[in-house]
Amino acid sequence: MNQSENINELALALSKAQAGITGALKDSANPFFKSKYADLASCWDACRRQLTDNGLSVIQTTDLADGMVVVRTTLAHSSGQWIAGVLPVKAKDDGPQAQGSGITYARRYALAAIVGLAQIDDDAEAAQGRNTDHFNPPQIKVDTKKVNACAKLVIEAVDADNAQLVRELFGEAKDASPEFASAVWASLPTSIKNWVKDNATGAA
Repeated sequence: MNQSENINELALALSKAQAGITGALKDSANPFFKSKYADLASCWDACRRQLTDNGLSVIQTTDLADGMVVVRTTLAHSSGQWIAGVLPVKAKDDGPQAQGSGITYARRYALAAIVGLAQIDDDAEAAQGRNTDHFNPPQIKVDTKKVNACAKLVIEAVDADNAQLVRELFGEAKDASPEFASAVWASLPTSIKNWVKDNATGAA
């Protein structure tokens, strides 16, 4: 089961909480180009008070399922009603660093998903001067220096045999733009590409 028999009171409480949740501030720096993301603490800061004020709590635990570590996230209401979801942790190995990184990554996304939390920039979208003409989108220029810096970090992560970090790096690259991610991939040596394909499925 992934929810209690009834969730009417929980749904009402969550709708009230969501009315006050504005989003998680992107205040953590990306290591390879000048962008930011909302870390786990920022996600909690964005929703903790609203959830508590409406009798809601989030419980996150780890478990094993089919030999894989998973993060189980439960949104519970003071009435006893609840909903839950499970997200697998895809770490390269069983080492504490790889597992810890994967668990934190999974907790952040699971928390955001279960409460309906979005990440927001610390400066207004309007200030970015974004082109909203979807029929004639602007050509996206890729910064070669940023591409090379990202590719260097990917190579270092491969050398360290850290598949989880490789996935995170490519995830951030794709968030920047598909063109940026493609440029990073194209700049990698063939041996690195082969390692990524074999050990970090879904990264590129």
